[in-house]
Amino acid sequence: MTQADLGADHRFRGREPRILVVEDDPTVAQVVTGYLRRSGYTPVHASDGAMGLELARQMTPDLVVLDVMLPGLDGIQVLRELRASNQVPVIMLTSLGEEEHRLRGLESGADDYLTKPFSPRELVLRVQSVLRRTIAMPPARVDGVLRVGDLLVDRSARVVSKAGRELNMPIKEFELLVFMIRNAGRVVRRDELMREVWAHNFGDASTVTVHVRRLREKIEDDPSRPALLKTVWGVGYRLDLPETGAGSA
Repeated sequence: MTQADLGADHRFRGREPRILVVEDDPTVAQVVTGYLRRSGYTPVHASDGAMGLELARQMTPDLVVLDVMLPGLDGIQVLRELRASNQVPVIMLTSLGEEEHRLRGLESGADDYLTKPFSPRELVLRVQSVLRRTIAMPPARVDGVLRVGDLLVDRSARVVSKAGRELNMPIKEFELLVFMIRNAGRVVRRDELMREVWAHNFGDASTVTVHVRRLREKIEDDPSRPALLKTVWGVGYRLDLPETGAGSA
């Protein structure tokens, strides 16, 4: 799917996808918004966290590029506020060496991250990748609702429920769960998950680790002793089906 395909997709109704850029460094903001605009997006800039939250409420962005280090409300606080009300995709920007911030961002619901200094072209590719994977498929192409034990996964509505209770699940956690269900019983390596779920041929394995941990906290009865999503040490992860199996509801 090309950028033209994204802009023409039913989700965007022929308009350019709206990208909210929350960045306090004016030089970085100017470069990022310039590249996004030239790539066919409509970027809107916020210079601090409070402004970013207000613009997010007003414009309903299709994706947010969010710096961690912001005056006032920092990026982690902004991300948590966003996640309390919606599941808009978020790409975090962190400085080199800020591993703690990066992990906190992933744990708070970020879909992806880039480490400064970064190539603006790489950011555009990450934006394309995240948007491509968050566009809902037309209803005619959806295969129904997946059932795994007491989990129901509605791929059309992108909703997951456990024992009748809807789970708050960001895009990447949803995609990770669907991918593991589709590959149930098979050991999936971390690099395969980076490639298939995040569309990266390389990346930090902590991205996968954090998302798996967050997913377990929602789908497992006891996350410390997972019955569904298990770690195969030194290799990757395997989703084991309960005795009731899995299928379409």
